[in-house]
Amino acid sequence: MEEKRKHILVCSGSGCKENLSADIIDGFKLELEALSLDKEVTVIKSACFGLCNHGPIVKIMPDNTIYIRVSTEDIGDIINEHILKGRKVERLLFQDPVTGKRISNEKDLRPLLKQLRIALRNCGIIDPENIEDAIAKGAYFALGRVFTEMKPEEVIRIIKESGLRGRGGGGFPTGLKWEIARKNISDEKYVVCNADEGDPGAFMDRSVLEGDPHSILEAMAICGYCIGASKGLVYIRAEYPLAVHRLKIAIDQARKYGLLGNNIMNTGFNFDIEIRYGAGAFVCGEETALIHSMEGLRGEPTVKPPYPAQSGFRGKPTNVNNVETFACIAPIIIKGSSWFSNIGTEKSKGTKVFALAGKINNVGLIEVPMGTTLREVIFEIGGGIKDGKKFKAVQTGGPSGGCLTEKHLDTPIDFDNLTAAGSMMGSGGMIVMDEDDCMVAVAKFYLEFTVEESCGKCAPCRIGNKRLHELLEHITKGNGTRADLDRLRNMSNVIKDTSLCGLGQTSPNPVLSTLDNFFDEYLAHVVDKKCPAGKCKDLMHYVIISENCVGCTACARVCPVNAITGQRKEPHYINPSICIKCGACYEKCKFDAIVIQ
Repeated sequence: MEEKRKHILVCSGSGCKENLSADIIDGFKLELEALSLDKEVTVIKSACFGLCNHGPIVKIMPDNTIYIRVSTEDIGDIINEHILKGRKVERLLFQDPVTGKRISNEKDLRPLLKQLRIALRNCGIIDPENIEDAIAKGAYFALGRVFTEMKPEEVIRIIKESGLRGRGGGGFPTGLKWEIARKNISDEKYVVCNADEGDPGAFMDRSVLEGDPHSILEAMAICGYCIGASKGLVYIRAEYPLAVHRLKIAIDQARKYGLLGNNIMNTGFNFDIEIRYGAGAFVCGEETALIHSMEGLRGEPTVKPPYPAQSGFRGKPTNVNNVETFACIAPIIIKGSSWFSNIGTEKSKGTKVFALAGKINNVGLIEVPMGTTLREVIFEIGGGIKDGKKFKAVQTGGPSGGCLTEKHLDTPIDFDNLTAAGSMMGSGGMIVMDEDDCMVAVAKFYLEFTVEESCGKCAPCRIGNKRLHELLEHITKGNGTRADLDRLRNMSNVIKDTSLCGLGQTSPNPVLSTLDNFFDEYLAHVVDKKCPAGKCKDLMHYVIISENCVGCTACARVCPVNAITGQRKEPHYINPSICIKCGACYEKCKFDAIVIQ
């Protein structure tokens, strides 16, 4: 990063970019040039800061001041007040939801207080398209140390002792996986980075690749050195254009600097990386399906063993780790295994990145030490539930995870505790729900996704999940019976026990966890034929309370199917046989005369 009096960092991650952060970057540059300040103040295109629903984000360094929801109209105020006069623009500062105070220093931001950034260490503070920025923050130092001071066995030992486990969902010990790949003798081996992130609401790996691609390239080269591979492959979704763009730039820059290709750092070690594109199949997050897809075959999993470390891409030993796992490698090499193993819990070391989404005030990307509780994440880092609503559930682990309730809020987040609670870590999706969400409908939504994404290879997943979804559809339409609830549980357990891969084995988790934690809602659907949350349209009816209705006709005027009748200044009536349950009348009524039954 070039030394100047001030640095203006503007987030150019996918979210802020959609909110026209590129226009803000151009605006700052033009204004600074017009004021002849461009020699002492530089504008940097950075990546995701993690405060995604507060973007576009602008950070002023070295002041550590973050401005939120910045628009092009705010550029003049930031330059005139902050850059020229040294005064903070109060209206653009983050407002603490508890104290109501405006926060002028990034270090005091409540969403960041309990975070510890390892995988995200450089995201938001460097220009991801400038290798010199990355090197200034320590990129490729670990690679240099490995080449000059360490043997492959020593590096693998450090990774094993660190306790790093795979962050893609499986949680397999990373060092052990590298060791297995090293011990398998072959004329050719491969290092694969799994960047096929497909969970609804998840954007962890994408953000790392958009914000710090060199950390992944460096770790892949270290892995190649350790297992004896000369070829690396990044399998990434084609629908991540910004991540792909920055990854290509990073690979070209690393080659130009002699950090990829032949004879890296004059050590005689050869290692290069190429990109392979995925078409967006969720099942290709599973390593054997991913490998088949890279080989040009149908993306279907195979029975293990043999494991990819034994026979993977083109039948050769292949080490597969996901983006976040690779992002942790260089800091472990530099700071040591004990540094990393002292973070987290007994069996889950280090930190975990989560994409926090749903009915929560601070939507975004967070990284917390393993062992942080769900309560801390949701109510301290996440700022609590939107609009003062009551917390109802949190879905962890994506569509294969479970829905946890208020009784689970003090559960420490790690691989074992989440599994014991009926959910899973997964790759790191975390979706928060409030009192207005129907948990039967939530289970149906996730199962719908799984049915769509099943590769169809094994019958339990292909047919069983379809039958599960049909049962849930039956229940949400008011046609279910108590016997259907027993069928749901029995069928879910059979699918878990007999499916071929992790997708099928975990797909019933949303059903089982909601049956366990929200059985009363299922009973309401099948016995009372009601949806307590008012989300299942076939079980809800809009009714006008005549005592509250003043006959203003506002509801009748917005009804798209003329289902509401009545004279002005007299109580109105909704015809249930005509009503399409769009909710327009409910939203329009100012007298609380329309209720959902």
